Amino acid sequence: MPDLAKAAPALFVVLWSTGFIGARYAMPWAEPFTFLWVRFALSVGLLLLLIPVVGARSLPPRIAFHSGVAGVLMHGIYLGGVFWAIRNGLPAGLAGLIIGLQPLLTALMAGAFAGERVDSRVWTGLFVGLAGVAIVLSPKLGAVTGGVTLATIGAGLAAVIAMSAGTVWQKRFVGNADLISGTLYQYLGGWLVAFPVSLLFERQQFVLTGELVFAMIWLVLVLSLGAVFLLILLIRKGAVARVASLFYLVPAVTAVMAWALFGETLTLVQIGGMAVTTLGVALATVSRPRPAVPPGSG
Repeated sequence: MPDLAKAAPALFVVLWSTGFIGARYAMPWAEPFTFLWVRFALSVGLLLLLIPVVGARSLPPRIAFHSGVAGVLMHGIYLGGVFWAIRNGLPAGLAGLIIGLQPLLTALMAGAFAGERVDSRVWTGLFVGLAGVAIVLSPKLGAVTGGVTLATIGAGLAAVIAMSAGTVWQKRFVGNADLISGTLYQYLGGWLVAFPVSLLFERQQFVLTGELVFAMIWLVLVLSLGAVFLLILLIRKGAVARVASLFYLVPAVTAVMAWALFGETLTLVQIGGMAVTTLGVALATVSRPRPAVPPGSG
């Protein structure tokens, strides 16, 4: 399915970007870890129903454990940290810049722990992409409030480190394990973080409204299943640093969605930043053509 493979990166970026829109609808009506553990539980339930239908293979205990660890990092700590920091006052622009460090951190970890070689063009693309993210988010950086504390900054940094580590962990230890079974264990790992944190530190606030129900359905079906399946497939097929660079496009796409749905401003500076970000991602992801091999030189 070559056409689907070519479209997968763009489709992943669009689907992943809708997660921040869904969170905007949900957060007024639920506390972050309470919302997340319910989301993870629903995702696990759907995957359990899907496994016998598609004949998904069971995982060896070692691979199941590593999938769970990836889930703790990529879902429990990453999503929990981002949602908690924003809920407690960290401005969205500053949160976006912190999260924007993820592709660079992933490239560093991939080189150190997964043995991937990141060439100079990929590094250039990563730095150009980060500059583009900063430009896109620059109009929002002035909204620095009392929510900028060691706790919220620490939560944001913990989230971005966890996502980078989880991406590398998935690539190194899970490999080509069954996609559906592996995702099931990922969400079990995320649930093991979100549920106890919710019980210990939250009041279990969960107000059923149309916005919350819509956000939950969208985030479970489109994000927890569709986008995460695509992410795992992209990690399998490509170098981790190149896949991570796609996350640079998320703030730009999210800004366009927020402009269309919520009437948020979209300035010429931000549009220019989107162009810079796209250039950076192109540098990091587009493969160089291999030189032709002269006939008879093999």
